[in-house]
Amino acid sequence: MTQKEIAKEAGVSISTVSRVINNKGKSAASQEIQDRIWEIVRRTNYVPNDTAQKLRSSQESKAEKTFGSIECFFARMPFSDKDQFFSDLARSIETEVLKLNHVLKYSFTASSLQHSYNQKLLAESSAKGVMILGRCDNAALILLKKRFKNLCFVGLNSYKKEFDSILCDGSEASKEAVNYLISLGHTRIGYIGETFNEVRYVGYRTAMIKNKLPTESRYVADVILTYEGGYIGAKKLLESAPNITAVFCANDISAVGAMRAFQEAGLSVPNDISVIGIDDIEISKYLVPPLTTIHIPIEEMGNIAAKILIDRINGGHKIPLRVVLPFHLEVRGSCKKLSSPPRGQP
Repeated sequence: MTQKEIAKEAGVSISTVSRVINNKGKSAASQEIQDRIWEIVRRTNYVPNDTAQKLRSSQESKAEKTFGSIECFFARMPFSDKDQFFSDLARSIETEVLKLNHVLKYSFTASSLQHSYNQKLLAESSAKGVMILGRCDNAALILLKKRFKNLCFVGLNSYKKEFDSILCDGSEASKEAVNYLISLGHTRIGYIGETFNEVRYVGYRTAMIKNKLPTESRYVADVILTYEGGYIGAKKLLESAPNITAVFCANDISAVGAMRAFQEAGLSVPNDISVIGIDDIEISKYLVPPLTTIHIPIEEMGNIAAKILIDRINGGHKIPLRVVLPFHLEVRGSCKKLSSPPRGQP
């Protein structure tokens, strides 16, 4: 497979294929076209020509010239491969492993791994390692440990110390988000997102308790982290705690859904209610109003994770490595200083 052949199948120019594969920034092509190109790359095990030429001209043994492969496991939820955060993370991993003479051979989700056919593919795969994206349950982890010697975890939740892990501390990021709302004068702050074994919920509660603010159940909407989950969560909060003036959403896509629900209810964001998220995915800056969020360095997480997993596969290190990357607050238009008196009070 060549870039010309990829371009023909994807229905784009060769230069577009080159820009996407060589990671020339988010402006290389639309999200749909990038996804289409990477699907062809994965399916055909494409290897860049210049890298292949270097291998052919080297004096290494034939065995050393072959390209290795890894797999990606979208562990967070059955549909996490459709979540832009995880899609962007996987794309940055895939770009980097290509530079390191490897390809991303297969991708699995938590639900697809339950099927015998996919378990057979996993057992027969020649991949030397697996990248675990997001929080992984014990059953899936046991299966992955049986199959792979080399595992690397990437995400916002702390993980078992026996694995290489590239993290951005979700608990601390959540505290930053909630503390920002508090700095604007908000005291009745709702939470939209998952609660079980979730560090972002822990961060929310920690910040609220430290500031002696209410954390009772009526301020919490325990929903999955999707657009629909955020929409449903906002509706629940409007019923259980109609006096809230701000909401912290555990990721940006749930914040998008929440903003839609608030606007349908006749509330103005941020004049009536402030909304903040986590991730800083591409869509967040194009919302109306643009979403205030905690920026997670997704591309850097993927790049570093790829380097560490390939280094472990190549025998470069033995002990588990733990890399924690920084985050920062991205202030946009969805949060506002609390008016006096607050909404719902005379």
